[in-house]
Amino acid sequence: MRLTILCLFIVLTTSAQNFTGAELLEKAIAYHDPYGTWDTFKGEFLINMEMPGKPDRESIITIDLPNQYFNLSTNQGGKTSFREITGNSCRFSNEDETITETTVAASECELTVMFKNYYTYLYGLPMKLKDPGTNINSEVQKVTFKGKEYLKLRATYDEAVGSDIWQFYFNPETYAMEVYQFFKGTDEKTGEYILLTDEVVINQIKFPKDRAWYYNKDNGYLATDKLVIKE
Repeated sequence: MRLTILCLFIVLTTSAQNFTGAELLEKAIAYHDPYGTWDTFKGEFLINMEMPGKPDRESIITIDLPNQYFNLSTNQGGKTSFREITGNSCRFSNEDETITETTVAASECELTVMFKNYYTYLYGLPMKLKDPGTNINSEVQKVTFKGKEYLKLRATYDEAVGSDIWQFYFNPETYAMEVYQFFKGTDEKTGEYILLTDEVVINQIKFPKDRAWYYNKDNGYLATDKLVIKE
């Protein structure tokens, strides 16, 4: 009987730890977005970014996916600016407060589109890994990163989407996303890794509260951005 129980335990443990990349992604999404609300997300993020040797940058990011609306308003050292996309319309200001109005397809809007894609991607993780053009490696690796054990998921992208290679590190017990990392191509000394700590629930989705950014090449510290909770 003891042998039977032991064998059963080994089988259950092994099967729980040997799933595919797609299966791990589903578990991570179930943890962060248990009600499947990301695709209809409407919300606001207040972010304070701390950078060595520079004044803090305060940002308000508004994302309204159903209405294709994005706004990034920043204040750093008393200098303010904004970038806004509504459907196919694009508006942005510079630090001299000059406002430009154009279309999303115009070259003048490229930076605004980049910021929209950047923030929507980062705050949409891990759900954004289901987007077309994302290629999830079928292999899940058990790794130790910065002294902690994780399940690592690797993602690449179609050429039309991007050339960076991303790795995501999930808590093996809860499947919470706790670290992500990217490389510029195959050189693993390029790019950065980001440590995620604490969580904030906004519109039923669990978002990382604090993100600390470091260089892969030398562990050099870049910045920390913190979600500010409204009182």
